[in-house]
Amino acid sequence: MKILFVLLSSLFSLCVWAANAEVALVIRDHRFEPAEVRVPAGQKIKLVVHNQDTTPEEFESHELNREKLIAPGTKANIFIGPLKPGRYPFFGEFNEKTARGAVIAE
Repeated sequence: MKILFVLLSSLFSLCVWAANAEVALVIRDHRFEPAEVRVPAGQKIKLVVHNQDTTPEEFESHELNREKLIAPGTKANIFIGPLKPGRYPFFGEFNEKTARGAVIAE
């Protein structure tokens, strides 16, 4: 019985971690919302980016080593990390002046 309790506790912890490892971003009016997202350092994170604009956008970050084209009206999953504490800027390649943001790992 004790082994079953430990196993169930471990599975619950993994489920809680998975639920907290997803961050939502929206592209609207050629901007990322929110412009900054805070994530725990040392964990893998799934960014779910929803492009609500009528034009495509490309999520790009040299610091995160990620580049992903996101069609209008669609969502894309971008996996990052685990990250060291710090600031990791990203931008929309098609609208660099306005589509800017950062992941802040703490």
